[in-house]
Amino acid sequence: MKNINLIAPCLFGVEGIAADEFRRMGFESVSAEDGRVRLVGDENLLARANICSRFAERILINMGEFHAETFTELFDNVRRLPWEDFIAKTDAFPVTGSSLSSALHSIPDCQSIIKKAVVERLKEKYGISWFEETGPENRIRFSIRKDHVTVMIDTSGEGLHKRGYRRHSNDAPLKETLGAAMCDTARIFPDTQFFDPMCGSGTLLIESALMATNTAPGLQRAFSAERFSWMSRKAWQEERTRAMDLVRHGVDFCATGWDIDPAAVELTLANAKKAGVAKYVRASVGDVADFSVPEGRFTLVTNPPYGERLLDIRAAEKIYQTMGERFESGSGRKYFIISPHDEFEKHFGRPADKRRKLYNGMIKCQLFMYFKNPIEGK
Repeated sequence: MKNINLIAPCLFGVEGIAADEFRRMGFESVSAEDGRVRLVGDENLLARANICSRFAERILINMGEFHAETFTELFDNVRRLPWEDFIAKTDAFPVTGSSLSSALHSIPDCQSIIKKAVVERLKEKYGISWFEETGPENRIRFSIRKDHVTVMIDTSGEGLHKRGYRRHSNDAPLKETLGAAMCDTARIFPDTQFFDPMCGSGTLLIESALMATNTAPGLQRAFSAERFSWMSRKAWQEERTRAMDLVRHGVDFCATGWDIDPAAVELTLANAKKAGVAKYVRASVGDVADFSVPEGRFTLVTNPPYGERLLDIRAAEKIYQTMGERFESGSGRKYFIISPHDEFEKHFGRPADKRRKLYNGMIKCQLFMYFKNPIEGK
């Protein structure tokens, strides 16, 4: 099949990181926009993006884009799209989507109109009047923003943040894609000594280990497009083999975590085992107040409680103060802390060397980065 136009939604603040990742994968046409990255690639690159992307939320085929303010415009434009290139006679094609600041604001009505338009197109192309929809699912997703309509087919199925290693989590888990973006910003290497003194269910420890070993995050899971009738199994086999060949074995990497909750520590170790990185991950019960700076160079990345869900704001601020006291500056010591608190630096006790705006779900956060030696100024 010829090249396919793709869209990769991602968390706000992660677009540039995701775009760079797709370029490293071999995509030549890559452009980042707010909350998504546009791509063009063949079957193999589509499979590669699903298996290997650490930062995208899913991979979607961009069927078409147009302006629509009426249901007639929506129907006519959807019907013009080449659905027969991707949806077979027996395939299922449910419709889901969203609308924001648009004349077409009723989601159920938009779903119904789009479904009807696709059916009418396929009736004409296949010469049949009834679609049993017993075959593979080709989920159609639409997005309407200020009357601009984008219609897509989902190739991922479950969101790509669902790597397969975390069946259970603690009360406020960090999304795997956000954890990976934090680790990427911190620059993880095969010999990095990594720490998270508030590890929760182990997301940062595991994502850092996957990154250090160059293990593709999607190796252990399946994707909707693996069952698509138009897509060859060979592409998936080739890309899984490629991903496995790129894994680094026996690296000198260690990710060490602590948490005050014994159940969280147990969960971290179980998740690391499922992810295949247990040999690189250690976790034990401990309080951040007892953290002591390790010898040598290290990278610490952590997601402390925010106050909105787990603790009240004052308790969170006390934790920030404790971290500031325990996280001593020095040569080779790097700290990366995510927080939505506007006065985090005040409570931590010193300004960050750099910040990066990220979103944890709908919560606007900053990744506060401390990596300079105050004595050397670097």
